[in-house]
Amino acid sequence: MRAGSLFIISGPSGAGKGTLVDRLVTRVPGLQVSTSATTRAPRPGEIDGDDYVFLSSDEFQRRVDEGAFLEWAEVHGNRYGTLRSTVEERLSKGCDVILEIDPQGAFQVKDVLPSSVLIFITAPSMTELERRIRKRGAESDDEVRMRLETAERELRLVGTYHHVVENDDVSLATERLAEIVESHRSHEGCR
Repeated sequence: MRAGSLFIISGPSGAGKGTLVDRLVTRVPGLQVSTSATTRAPRPGEIDGDDYVFLSSDEFQRRVDEGAFLEWAEVHGNRYGTLRSTVEERLSKGCDVILEIDPQGAFQVKDVLPSSVLIFITAPSMTELERRIRKRGAESDDEVRMRLETAERELRLVGTYHHVVENDDVSLATERLAEIVESHRSHEGCR
């Protein structure tokens, strides 16, 4: 029985990771997206358990202490993490799993699960990243500035990923991402 493949998708805020992942799971049947846990408040329209597992700081810390996370990090003043049991169970059943996480978390997971495929999503420019972040309307000017500073640091990591996809055209970027996933995935499927 072959284990599933784990695809780790990361990149700066505003690169369009979420949009591409949503389109990818429609384009490539059988992929499962792991839902991250977070201490941040839900944005308008986000649903607990679908978009994120929203946890209090105390509950998140309790799970950290128990070793329940495959990875976790503090990003922009909130904590995010990937629940170990969910990912390992899916992989053991032959399911192909996508994690959409920040680069710090990506390398934590890669250390634990070395066969993980790292894919970095980037926008055409910092100007475009800023435009996309501001378009969401969910962050203050200080938060936008912090996200752009983080993006500059994250962009220096591009060369450490297996694949890089520039999200200039969503349809083309989705196709490129699908090609990468298809070339690495377990074709036996979930059991």
